Amino acid sequence: MKNIILASASPRRRELLSRTGIVFTVETADIDETIDPFKALTEEIQRLAYRKAKAVLDKHPDCIIIGSDTIVTIDQKVLGKPKDREDAERMLRVLSGRTHQVYTGLSILSSRREFSYLSINDIVFDELSEQEIEDYVSSDEPYDKAGAYAIQGLASRYITEIHGDFYAIMGLPVHIIYEELKNITDY
Repeated sequence: MKNIILASASPRRRELLSRTGIVFTVETADIDETIDPFKALTEEIQRLAYRKAKAVLDKHPDCIIIGSDTIVTIDQKVLGKPKDREDAERMLRVLSGRTHQVYTGLSILSSRREFSYLSINDIVFDELSEQEIEDYVSSDEPYDKAGAYAIQGLASRYITEIHGDFYAIMGLPVHIIYEELKNITDY
């Protein structure tokens, strides 16, 4: 099998892919990650995952490239990474007591094949008190996370339900990657 490259700077994605036993290297894709507000979120998240993988494939045409992107949405509005403490608090107030969605797009590319996948997941937050929001934001955990929380971290105590793929919510649908790489012979 060809060399596999994860097109991501995310330490969480690196950790998740490592858990599968797949041998890979990492190379960050330098692309514009702006989402077009006039297009469907499902299309945009898949486009971003594809563009990340394609940017790295262009440099390494003999490799298999895995690209992924994740967004958190509520009421069809994207919650990116918080700019500051107030932004993190605002996002957590919006999520409090509500269901929101996490979309993760995946592209696995080689010079001979293209595979795309989209995971849409529902997460239900408990009602958060102002003290809980303040305490969580003080933990510094929300600042580099879309939606201002890490499902696998301290925020796990606020999650009452998950409908979907836990690992895709973290940023990488590892089972889908494993199955796609396992079942192919012509990459």
